[in-house]
Amino acid sequence: MARFYDVSLPVRSGGFVYPGNPTVSIVPQQSIAKGAGANVSTITFGSHTATHVDAAKHFFDDGQTVDDIPVDKLIGRALLVAFDDKLRSIGAADLESQNLGDHTRILMKTRNSVLLRDAEFAPDYTFLAPDGAEYLAERGVELVGIDYLSIEQFHSGHHRTHRTLLERSVVIVEGLDLSEPDPGEYEMFCLPLRLHGLDGAPARVVLRG
Repeated sequence: MARFYDVSLPVRSGGFVYPGNPTVSIVPQQSIAKGAGANVSTITFGSHTATHVDAAKHFFDDGQTVDDIPVDKLIGRALLVAFDDKLRSIGAADLESQNLGDHTRILMKTRNSVLLRDAEFAPDYTFLAPDGAEYLAERGVELVGIDYLSIEQFHSGHHRTHRTLLERSVVIVEGLDLSEPDPGEYEMFCLPLRLHGLDGAPARVVLRG
């Protein structure tokens, strides 16, 4: 029997965000307890909140927007690969040691999935190095996911990992909680909010294995 894994982070008021990004605020706009006929909330958050998709427009003004990403890139067969907790930078050699086969969607499980349990942002999270991004792009990978709020080294300054992937329309999914599913092949369902013309959007991501 198939098992489903919800690998999305909850969007919660005051939840941790990448430094410099908008904070998350969820407050009642109407409340039954205060005499209203229904409960309605006002929600404020950034386009790269919690589990989210990066579109090319994130780094290129003329790049593809999140609502224009083809659905067939976001749904389909995906390979979840795990890396040793000691690894801080995932390079081409680390990826080459994995049996990626012909998979076009690669999800990277690292020590970050444990860090997601902390309330504070951890700047020493494990990231995808630029040569790792180049390796995946050259293999024809169309989607790359990682288990922290950014796929890039914190304050890298060059943004080469993002740029290498996004300039080739490789979809980036960040903020995945991969603590529960084991490495292996899954059916992936990644549905970012259809926010018109934007650089990214929060997403609900589910794996079926």
